[in-house]
Amino acid sequence: MTSTAAATPAVDRPPRRTRRRHRVLIPLGLALLLIVATLVAHAVDQPDPGDPGFVSPVATDDDGGSRLATALRGQGVAIHRETNTRSALLATKPGPATLFVPAPELVHPDTVADLADLPAGSRLVLVDPSRRVLEGLGVPLAPTERRWATRATGPDADGHRCPLPEAAAAGTAAVDRQRYAAPVNWAAPRCYAGGLVRVTWRTEVVVIGASDPFRNDRIDELGNRALATGLLGGPRPVVWLDLDGPAPAPTGSDGFQGDGTGGSPAAGGATRAAGDGRPGSGGRPDPPAGRPAGGQPGDDDRAAGRQSPENPLWAAFPAWFWALLVQLAVAGLLVVLWRARRLGPPVPEPLPVTVRSAETVLGRARLYRRAGARGPAAETLRAAARDRLLPRLNLPPDTPPAEVAARVAVHAGLDPDRAAELLHGDEPATDQELLELARELDGLTRTVGTAPDHPTEGDSR
Repeated sequence: MTSTAAATPAVDRPPRRTRRRHRVLIPLGLALLLIVATLVAHAVDQPDPGDPGFVSPVATDDDGGSRLATALRGQGVAIHRETNTRSALLATKPGPATLFVPAPELVHPDTVADLADLPAGSRLVLVDPSRRVLEGLGVPLAPTERRWATRATGPDADGHRCPLPEAAAAGTAAVDRQRYAAPVNWAAPRCYAGGLVRVTWRTEVVVIGASDPFRNDRIDELGNRALATGLLGGPRPVVWLDLDGPAPAPTGSDGFQGDGTGGSPAAGGATRAAGDGRPGSGGRPDPPAGRPAGGQPGDDDRAAGRQSPENPLWAAFPAWFWALLVQLAVAGLLVVLWRARRLGPPVPEPLPVTVRSAETVLGRARLYRRAGARGPAAETLRAAARDRLLPRLNLPPDTPPAEVAARVAVHAGLDPDRAAELLHGDEPATDQELLELARELDGLTRTVGTAPDHPTEGDSR
């Protein structure tokens, strides 16, 4: 036995292919997916100054400014909402006023320089202005660092004392996102590490680098409310420039004269142009008679009969988001096609290892035993016995069971009922009965196989 075992040739196993690339690609893919999801979530979460209602005194959503308008009215500050740049400038002409521009990027470049032409003692408050706006105004300021998200800091965050009383009274506020700096030779008080800068130019200009203190969703955090009401409050009325979108180019019939005599502001900030009869508040009708100038948020829209614009799903996300989604879908489809099985007939392949027949039978028997499948195991044994007996008895495969049992009984010398029970009997109740059935079927096939004129067990026929 030792020599036989030694002579058995060793089976050559093909080298196992290591798939280490999956260990690298899967973590990288998950990291890339996490980064993309973070970028998309951040882009969706950030407010867009170009959206209608952004920091608007009549907008009650998260990005609106109705809560700030209510707080200012509670302090006795008159608010004049204007939806046209020229009308807003005319509304400041009677005397000192605070011109509040929450979205400077929407102001037309031809009228940006006019924002600083305010009466003496007025204040211009700009929220997150870009370099183009600052250069158009001629203000000696320039944007420097910009953070990923707004950070709440104290007025003296950079170690320099903040000289603005509004910031000192407010304390910590969410201002530090876009920072600004003035030339070295120019004295410009700065607070919140450059997030809030005041410049005395043709008029007092206050630049703030984040819209968080003015929005409904963040006005009640920390000192945001105190800072916003401090910058806009006081004895001066507030002219709130509420633009729904990019302002059109100015024309000669917009009702504004360079000397300021082309029209006068009406009650509530609605200014009429001389001789054209149009309302100066962006072409909207004048408020009905008897309504106070500082009406409740939403009165202007209800008086004009306007409805909120529809916001379908495809308009709720920017165009690059949909482009990225299509690219991810195409990439996923390519991965599916790459990993899918080829359609077509089965292709024979060499087995990686050679499994002995005895091991296969033993493994299948263990599976039957573990599942307790005595019935399927017995039927498998009986079917194998019938397949062996029918050729030896010269019987076709569709021979009735009774005839098969009778022929087997004649050749084996058994009772026909006993032969029928062995070949077509009931399911064994125990493992011992299954073992006895296997032995009897093996003996039956051997007995019939030794009969004359029939192939034997070892015959190759």
